[in-house]
Amino acid sequence: MPKPLSLALVAALLVSGPVAAEPDLGSYLAARQAGLTQDFDAAAKYFGQALTRDPANPALRENALTSFIAIGEMDAALPVAQAMHDDGQTSQMANLTLLAEAARTEDWDGIFDLLESGHEVGPMIDGITQAWAFVGKGRMDSALDTFDEMIDTPGLQSFGYLHKALALSMVGDLEGADAILSRSPDQGVIPTRASVLTHVQVLARLGRFEQAHEVLEQAFGQSPNPELQAIRESLAAGIAPEGIGVAETPREAMAYLFLSLAQALRGEAEDAYLLMYAQSAAHIDPDRADAHIAAANLLDDIGQHDLAAATFAKVATDDPAFLAAELGRAEALRSDGKTAAAIEVLSQLSRSHADFPMVHTALGDILRREQEYEKANAAYDTALSLYPEDDPSVWWVTYARGITHERLGQWDAAEADFREALRLNPGQPSVLNYLGYSMVEMGINLDEALAMIEQAAKARPDSGAITDSLGWVLFKLGRYDEAVTHMERAVELEPLDAIITDHLGDTYWMVGREAEAYFQWQRALSFDPEPDLAERIRRKLEVGLTEVLREEDQDPADMAYDRQ
Repeated sequence: MPKPLSLALVAALLVSGPVAAEPDLGSYLAARQAGLTQDFDAAAKYFGQALTRDPANPALRENALTSFIAIGEMDAALPVAQAMHDDGQTSQMANLTLLAEAARTEDWDGIFDLLESGHEVGPMIDGITQAWAFVGKGRMDSALDTFDEMIDTPGLQSFGYLHKALALSMVGDLEGADAILSRSPDQGVIPTRASVLTHVQVLARLGRFEQAHEVLEQAFGQSPNPELQAIRESLAAGIAPEGIGVAETPREAMAYLFLSLAQALRGEAEDAYLLMYAQSAAHIDPDRADAHIAAANLLDDIGQHDLAAATFAKVATDDPAFLAAELGRAEALRSDGKTAAAIEVLSQLSRSHADFPMVHTALGDILRREQEYEKANAAYDTALSLYPEDDPSVWWVTYARGITHERLGQWDAAEADFREALRLNPGQPSVLNYLGYSMVEMGINLDEALAMIEQAAKARPDSGAITDSLGWVLFKLGRYDEAVTHMERAVELEPLDAIITDHLGDTYWMVGREAEAYFQWQRALSFDPEPDLAERIRRKLEVGLTEVLREEDQDPADMAYDRQ
């Protein structure tokens, strides 16, 4: 098999390479399949190879271009976009690519040329891009007029105000920037992390440190985020923090413009479409950590976990956002099945960022999923020692530690954690269910367990696990006819769960529906249950539940259905 072409070579051939007599159908079909599954890495390779055989094909150009952008290979995307532009092929993504490159190189005249020749992206991008090109050319009056046009455009008011405030701040009009950023959200800038930090920076530069601190705390509270902690320390020392706002130059503002569109439309537009803007922002400003993180999160949501992990890794180790990026990388690695690598990332963070409780929580969570309960417990202990008492995460970590205690057979400690989690978050369904179900399995406090599980089921009626718990506690209480209804509903909600299906089989047995019990046990066995459960199910299929209970020194008379 011939060695695949590099993307750089593909890009070169797209402009000057000869056209083959026949298209590369194999690469095209492979590319289409990769595109359907949003495997952008493979799509970029195969669409690129197909395009070298048919470089003027409009559909191949468009698909190769979007695949290159999606994986952040802008050097390969640019010649494709330029060829499309030169041939008059209409393409929003080609226009996006060329505008991003012009912004990266601060080619303000190039931006004017593109927009004036009709190579547009969209009203917000085009208008604010033009305004920043005016700023780049030193034509501030024209820039402010253009920002005002954006402010007057329905739906673009907030974006227009924020970018106008940025421009005023850049030219030293801090009072003007503050006047805009202080407006109420319905008449000015909708608060976002970026807009709040920009306002904090403007206020600090004006010497209004107390007001800056108030704005910061109102937006973020006492978040332990390392970037926010560094800002608090600067403000307390009477020093204006630098580099925390949206942008310091027109080029950086352009990067934020592309990024903000990807963020603003999250949940409203396709993730793959928004990825184009996030990657373009990262191309304009390669040092922009939030652009890499946004692109990585979109890749992760799409299911491209390996690409997501690689994109998270682009954030520099000395960047304040490094911690967030590494936490994201660990989760992407875990989702990609690379659990050992994910644990290594979190273990390193637990040493380099030992004072941040969320690191130890994340490490505890992944260790718990890997059934390394003692190590998970230690990580949760550390996390709880670092969280402030009023932090909203404390109930979850306490609950998670309760699970590890329970799995280690340390019931007293587990129960204490579960009840503390309920004190911190009263009525929390997951905690109610876990504590109630545990007591059912132990055969203790069954009336209290039933009350807890009923409360959880009322809060989450569509949870198969909780519905199963409700049926199981009724089973343990000998209320088999009532249990059947809930068990059947639980199997409807979780049709492939071995434990729930096994419970339904047991319940059928206890109401005399033996044939249906055998059928459910066979189904449960087909779902590849844990070895101990599988062995017990096989024994029930051989001799029935009544005999299994006798073998386990349980009294079938206490549970058996009266068949007489």
